[in-house]
Amino acid sequence: MDRRTFIALTAATATLPFAASADILDYTPGLVQERLAKGETVFLDFTASWCSTCRSQGRTIQALKVANPAYGQAVTFIDVDWDTYGTSELAQSLQIPRRSTLVVLKGDQELGRIVAQTGQSEIQALMDTALSAATS
Repeated sequence: MDRRTFIALTAATATLPFAASADILDYTPGLVQERLAKGETVFLDFTASWCSTCRSQGRTIQALKVANPAYGQAVTFIDVDWDTYGTSELAQSLQIPRRSTLVVLKGDQELGRIVAQTGQSEIQALMDTALSAATS
């Protein structure tokens, strides 16, 4: 990571307690299909409140969104509570293996996925994929 990115992410992380998470939707059955039908690019975060990997991913996602507001403006972010929906039709249809899985969808296609990875570069690459799909 270069110095400029480090400084930007550090500053963004410092503002996280004050950042609005209103742009992250909580999953309810039918929400993903509704948003995809509207032509939106959807970024799913299968997460659990007790999962340290999930919390790390969440901090990175928020820091990246603060550093580049285009993510939040163009992509629909949806948190899927693993404890409630881990065995749901959505999780089964996408073959989600575990919590801490991040998935990008557009239309009827899966554009990318990360399972249990917390690296900033991997998460940013997935978010870049989502942004590219949303703005093309």
